[in-house]
Amino acid sequence: MALGNKGFAAGLAGGSPPAGKLPPRTGVLQNRGNRLAELASGQTLTREHELVDPALCRVWEFHNRDYGALNEESCADLIESFRAQGRQEVPAIVRRVLGDPACQFEIICGARRHWTASWLRANDAPNFRFLVEPRELSDEEAFRIADLENRSRQDLSDVERARDYAGALTRYYGGNQARMAERLSVSQSWLSRYLDLAAFPATVISAFGSLHAIKISHGATLAPLLRHPLSQVAVIAEAQLVAEEQSERAQAKQPVIPAPDVVKRLQQATRRKDAARVTARAVEFAVRAPSGALLARGTRPQRGSNIVISVPRNATADREQLLAAINEVLDKLTQG
Repeated sequence: MALGNKGFAAGLAGGSPPAGKLPPRTGVLQNRGNRLAELASGQTLTREHELVDPALCRVWEFHNRDYGALNEESCADLIESFRAQGRQEVPAIVRRVLGDPACQFEIICGARRHWTASWLRANDAPNFRFLVEPRELSDEEAFRIADLENRSRQDLSDVERARDYAGALTRYYGGNQARMAERLSVSQSWLSRYLDLAAFPATVISAFGSLHAIKISHGATLAPLLRHPLSQVAVIAEAQLVAEEQSERAQAKQPVIPAPDVVKRLQQATRRKDAARVTARAVEFAVRAPSGALLARGTRPQRGSNIVISVPRNATADREQLLAAINEVLDKLTQG
């Protein structure tokens, strides 16, 4: 301690400090040497980034996002960000494509970024470039990277994620759910909830009015009801009615039925005392125009009564379309 004080006093008096260990060099050359040493030892990884024309990129066929559903509204945050920054900050992960002169890269992660870059080039930034990070990946590795990037993102619906998992289970893991859960570092019960949601009938999904409206929690509530034959019929029957109501509300520009209310109605459909009538009411069929407008709807009880076919009072389709729709409903409900 005395030596330390002596040295400190000498420094204050203008003398030389005691000889000691020199601090490490921190100059440009030393930093560069340290960086090269880290790279050589594998402690640090560098990634190659490229700026490319988005027209030279295509989305991977197993990408978990519905690219066709992207639009100016769903990508508004990225459009604003790209404009404000003058560039794309986070690169998309891609694989190189060989042997295709029209395409150089396949997008694994970054479909929204690609859509936004393409939109900007087509509108007010014709020279905007798409930032990509090429990697060498197997399909299974590509799936896991895409899942990790998108798992916490709110703009990807639980239904899209569930369908992605269901496809991957067959493609990469031979139907082995335990192996897939291990590779994704998730529990089997967590994965099972998504796989259950992926198996939901289209009618039940459409009852919620939007893919983004139905959450994994709703799926966990309804999945047990869809496993039992009798309750499944009741749920699907009610879902058909709710889906038609949702469509009519959308056409009238009215708010959709909230997801919790949809779940409640589907649950209640299985609790009615007259289960036989619930089951009988399930055989229904509807025909819609390409715009989604209802053309005709029919109901066939399992016992007694007659087939009932109805046409909306305010239908705008011509007579030929309506008759064709009625015939389609009749053919469907008289089968068997």
